[in-house]
Amino acid sequence: MTKSLKKLYDSIVAFMNAPNLRRPIAAMLLLMCAVQLFAAGNGLAGINEATSMMTSYFDPATKLIYAIGAVVGLIGGVKVYGKFSSGDPDTSKTAASWFGACIFLVVAATILRSFFL
Repeated sequence: MTKSLKKLYDSIVAFMNAPNLRRPIAAMLLLMCAVQLFAAGNGLAGINEATSMMTSYFDPATKLIYAIGAVVGLIGGVKVYGKFSSGDPDTSKTAASWFGACIFLVVAATILRSFFL
């Protein structure tokens, strides 16, 4: 690694010692490289900001999933009640499927929250 840096340094020095027309170009290129090196960080601030933005969305998203589960549960309850009142033999399957959907929504929201927070 140090040999390649030494070669790079030697080539920059040789370029700087070239005829007069190349010196301003070389100085400008070196200045642009130095500015670029100082401007480029490790990106840690951006990653931390993105992480905080993503975690700030989890509470409202979890509440939204819980609300969807509640609405699905209410609709399912009305549907099961209607089938039960009419004497439909398929009532237990319908009740199990709607209850399972509500449980899935609640568990999925809780598990996603525990994975990412």
